[in-house]
Amino acid sequence: MIAMTLRRMIVCALVTGFAFAPSASAQTQIVSPEELQSAIVAATHVRQTNRDAVASFLTTPKAEKALRTARLDAAQVKAAVASLDDGELARLATRAQQAQADFAAGRISERDLLWILVGIAALILIIVAVD
Repeated sequence: MIAMTLRRMIVCALVTGFAFAPSASAQTQIVSPEELQSAIVAATHVRQTNRDAVASFLTTPKAEKALRTARLDAAQVKAAVASLDDGELARLATRAQQAQADFAAGRISERDLLWILVGIAALILIIVAVD
């Protein structure tokens, strides 16, 4: 008799607990609208910074010369940069900045820089063509 009463009390407690738990958790927001907005602004800023890095790399006189030598349309390559996803754009921006730094420090020759430029341009066009 006592065991049966104890079981009923446990069942009632569990049912009550499960009945109110979802409504309590549904009211709690995981991310506030302000945090979401700041994350969107930060992501947009990072993307713009990466686009600027790649664009500045592609608009140098050496880059434009390399693209002409490789018979690649500079305008098409620059336009294709905008359609890259965030990950691809970040990788290319890192490569472009590293190549510019290496060239400025004298670690790579002008010919090597031209090959890097042609490689990046071809990669951009391939990525856009696949998408």
